[in-house]
Amino acid sequence: MRILFVGTPDFAVVSLKALYESGKHEIVGVMTAQDKPKGRGMQMAESDVKRFAVEHGIRVFQPEKVRKNPELIEELKDLKADIACVVVYGQILPKAFLEIFPNGCINVHPSLLPKYRGAAPIQWAIINGDKETGVCTMYLDVGMDDGDVIEKEVVSIGEEETAGELWDRLADIGSKLLVKTVNDISNGIIHRTVQEGEVVIAPKIEKEMSKIDWNEKDAIQIKNLMRGLTPGFGIYSELNGKKIKFWKLQILTEREFLNETGTEESTHLEAGTVLLASEKKGLFIQTKQGILSVLEIQGENAKRMPISDFLRGNSISVRKSF
Repeated sequence: MRILFVGTPDFAVVSLKALYESGKHEIVGVMTAQDKPKGRGMQMAESDVKRFAVEHGIRVFQPEKVRKNPELIEELKDLKADIACVVVYGQILPKAFLEIFPNGCINVHPSLLPKYRGAAPIQWAIINGDKETGVCTMYLDVGMDDGDVIEKEVVSIGEEETAGELWDRLADIGSKLLVKTVNDISNGIIHRTVQEGEVVIAPKIEKEMSKIDWNEKDAIQIKNLMRGLTPGFGIYSELNGKKIKFWKLQILTEREFLNETGTEESTHLEAGTVLLASEKKGLFIQTKQGILSVLEIQGENAKRMPISDFLRGNSISVRKSF
């Protein structure tokens, strides 16, 4: 089949590469986000999908908007694509776009729909402490991620797994599901299942979420937030007016803390209070419920490092509150 591929980040490139290397179909065009300034120098950078397309001589479309863009719709019609494959694009595609393709628009979505429709399904699955998630291929409709499901695969989420690690894993699984889905449709095999169950929305991750609220979240919730926002914003708190980021945490009960540290420090203190800060033993913080051992940390304007290295050059007082 003739395919228009629609996507933007590295997650999408895995699917684009899988379709390209399958050798069974022709990718006649790629639609991706516009180039954007990036990094400290704010140099214009192209998307991962565009980079792959240019390297392989595939025609690239980079519209500012797809809605109310009749010129774009006419250009895409001229491609005579049989199907569109959409993987993490960044814009909601209008009915005029969806109607171009005789075999429809197929989307790869990294969740078990209808749970986690929206922009950040991987991050929210981890933030909410889910034990499993998955990938679906589905037919796009005019609503947000509400089309019929074609294929799905369930995966377990590791207890220490971060959003970045799960992102890479689901990108690979999703690419294989997409190739199977396109092959089946090409062979006249069509599976459609109406989404059933509670609809859960996964909104865009906002920077403000990364600040730890010690009074509202317990140790498990803080660790899940850290995992869900890694390697993105990460999570942070402030100490002596400076921002401290936490990149790796371990949860301890009171008994585990006392046994591991050999200390007799009280653990019945306000959430956010430092229980112990020792280059040899580590940094331990009381939460609303449970104790956090900080394993990797990043001081303001500094690099990420093991807690022992950080405490070698930075003094943190016991009973100090974040």
